[in-house]
Amino acid sequence: MHAVEAQWRRFESEADCTAFQTFEWLSAWQRNIGERDGVTPALAVGSYAGGTTAFIWPLAVEPGRFVRRLCWLGQDQCDYNGPLQAPDFSQRVSREQFLTLWSEFRPRLQSDPRWRHDWIELEKMPRNLGRALNPFAQLAVVLHPSGTHLMHLGDDWQTFYLAKRSSATRRHDRAKRKHISALGEVRFATAANCADAAHTTEILMEQKSRALIRRGITDMFARPGAREFYLDLASNPAARQLVHVSRVDVGNTCVAANFGVVFRDCYYHVLACYDEESEIARYGPGALHLRELLAYAIGRGLKCFDFTIGDEPYKREWCDSHLPLYDFTAAATWRGAPPRWLSIPRRRIKRFIKQTPWAWRMMYHARVALGLLRQPHPTR
Repeated sequence: MHAVEAQWRRFESEADCTAFQTFEWLSAWQRNIGERDGVTPALAVGSYAGGTTAFIWPLAVEPGRFVRRLCWLGQDQCDYNGPLQAPDFSQRVSREQFLTLWSEFRPRLQSDPRWRHDWIELEKMPRNLGRALNPFAQLAVVLHPSGTHLMHLGDDWQTFYLAKRSSATRRHDRAKRKHISALGEVRFATAANCADAAHTTEILMEQKSRALIRRGITDMFARPGAREFYLDLASNPAARQLVHVSRVDVGNTCVAANFGVVFRDCYYHVLACYDEESEIARYGPGALHLRELLAYAIGRGLKCFDFTIGDEPYKREWCDSHLPLYDFTAAATWRGAPPRWLSIPRRRIKRFIKQTPWAWRMMYHARVALGLLRQPHPTR
């Protein structure tokens, strides 16, 4: 990756892409997770005839027990996956030309032992990159199980809040904040420096881990390197302009924390949690923190607040746009056919559950019950 770092950093400042295709994000992923897992980056850099960069495809080959998978670099830790491409790419490169480019690229990967793979799984791809079409969405894609939600912001927080929330809801919000204030001074704070950001991220991950386990969901930070990945970004001075870490304190206690990303005119709401075991939990510290983040984003002059992947009800309450995501799979060798075909029903079942309210409720309650059973019981 370092061989193309300078070109990548220059290109991302003008390319159509999301925050998850920045060099800072993906290099941190490779350092902390990819190298542990034996992932080999497979970066494709294309140029126009005049020598200017046309695209960067941040792909990777992940080893498995029996098969090797071609996917996006950092695919699991990115809410959006895709290329970085020049703003005029879709005007200069037709669908047929892109498909030809893709079909010529795959054999070149297979010809090198470092990048040989058995199947391809490109997940969570948006249809558009900025205002331009994502060329990878022109492959034989299917809908990803989850979509994303985003909201266009106004110029003034109070005007925006009045338009978004009813008088009854605002009254309810005020009552909850009053209850929280009775327990201590309420402060919203952006991490002041890298050490503070790392400390707040530690609190966030601890709160999130407990919440996930309580719901019967696999702890996302149990993966080797996952904690280090977020701490790397939070504590890296080079990522200060990209990463925004904040918290809500009541007295001397952090009751809610957030790990966000700011890229261009958009705030990406990546990770957030609150202390569900505290007395304050019933008064909605997470919702309070979200309102503070929205006010913060508007105050910075940002135009969009992206809730990223997931279809949780609170996102629908705020957002004005829902964006589907797409997946592409293909077998590259005979060994890759079984995992590719097995991924199809798995993806369909997952999408049915996530997009069917009654099925999602049943799954949610079943997981919570299972999570409670797995929790250690105190001894008497």
